[in-house]
Amino acid sequence: MEYVTRIVIIGGGPGGYEAALVAAQLGAEVTVVDCDGLGGASVLTDCVPSKTLIATAEVMTTFDSSYEELGIIVADDTPPMEQAARVVGVDLGKVNRRVKRLALAQSHDITASVTRAGARVVRGRGRLEGMQGLDGSRKVVVRAADGSEETLTADAVLIATGGHPRELPDARPDGERILNWTQVYDLEELPEELIVVGSGVTGAEFAGAYQALGSRVTLVSSRDRVLPGEDPDAAAVLEDVFRRRGMNVMSRSRAQSAKRVGDRVEVTLSDGRVISGSHCLMAVGAIPNTQGMGLEEAGVVLKDSGHIRTDRVSRTSAPGVYAAGDVTGVFALASVAAMQGRIAMYHFLGDAVTPLNLKTVSANVFTDPEIATVGYSQADVDAGRIDARVVKLPLLRNPRAKMQGIRDGFVKIFCRPGTEIVVGGVVVAPRASELIHPISIAVDNNLTVEQIANAFTVYPSLSGSIAEVARQLHTRKAGGEG
Repeated sequence: MEYVTRIVIIGGGPGGYEAALVAAQLGAEVTVVDCDGLGGASVLTDCVPSKTLIATAEVMTTFDSSYEELGIIVADDTPPMEQAARVVGVDLGKVNRRVKRLALAQSHDITASVTRAGARVVRGRGRLEGMQGLDGSRKVVVRAADGSEETLTADAVLIATGGHPRELPDARPDGERILNWTQVYDLEELPEELIVVGSGVTGAEFAGAYQALGSRVTLVSSRDRVLPGEDPDAAAVLEDVFRRRGMNVMSRSRAQSAKRVGDRVEVTLSDGRVISGSHCLMAVGAIPNTQGMGLEEAGVVLKDSGHIRTDRVSRTSAPGVYAAGDVTGVFALASVAAMQGRIAMYHFLGDAVTPLNLKTVSANVFTDPEIATVGYSQADVDAGRIDARVVKLPLLRNPRAKMQGIRDGFVKIFCRPGTEIVVGGVVVAPRASELIHPISIAVDNNLTVEQIANAFTVYPSLSGSIAEVARQLHTRKAGGEG
């Protein structure tokens, strides 16, 4: 009888379900252990819901900022004394019901794909049981919601359990006025005054979205600027846009506590200042879901942060145990989680595998404007980690941008001085997530700026600025920024 390789995947997010599809296609017997629904946080409480909310906010922003300049007339019955009143409003309850509906539909689609591929889905929480057996197998114990347990035997185990919102001891979310990012979709009414604590990607995205929807937003940042981990030029553009649109951005301000005071929330800063609002969103990072899983007892080494230490083919320190996604602390991106999961299965099942290369990963911040990046960054160049030339071109010069009333944003490309090979790029623009792809292809395939410049672009188009930056890098042999 032919032996079938047994794979157990703990966690059904992008890292888990993509791994399940690959392993099933390669002929393995696959079991996915999941407690919340396939798709994980990415689909149920994070990427899909937040980007659905942001899609509504984007329409609001586009309308609010452009309709007068583009010559659009909106007729309404606002009394003359109140002509400054907002013309377009939002029903947040309706928006959030759509958000939840789309998230569940996506989760059901993923479950159908995984089961159709031949994998078994088991509802419950999984944990590793002991060390590797003499035959090289691993034991995974699954505990269901009713307390019953099932023991699975696996030749390889993939840990893809993701993370959960970090909480401050004196700012515990209550799900009503003090919220984390998984709880905002239960709101029926738009927060009148929203305090967002944390200016990383999650905080910036929600702050921008709720401001566009009509909330008065205060963004509390413990750092010098919004998005401290992103390209400094891009972060400066976004912070300028936030302030111009009326957001109260408080830099170098660390939140110490948040408490309910009647139907208000008071946030106390470390310097003693107190900010008051109707709601508070805590966006202060995430903690990996590695506790209570028997990982260290099974030989899996964890970092001080609680993340699982992995190599470039997703192996942990324990033979036969792999890890993928936010639980590894590599990049908190669904695309990276999916790639890590696929690589793990390719590696264990003996298929051709390319180790993970983080310098080809493209990422996007879904603010307005969006910020998309790929490859080496300005920080890498400034720190001397790579020798590169850079040209930055504002979108103001782009004819399509002028036609669409786009004032903010730029295209920036990094290339090697001698070979002119593209090694990185930044796009700040509406739909930057779509515009970064040609630069991603260039980085992944070691294309030169001359090759980018020589490819036809549509006129007029925002992508024309990518070709123009490439042309300037090619013709400008000396360094410097455009």
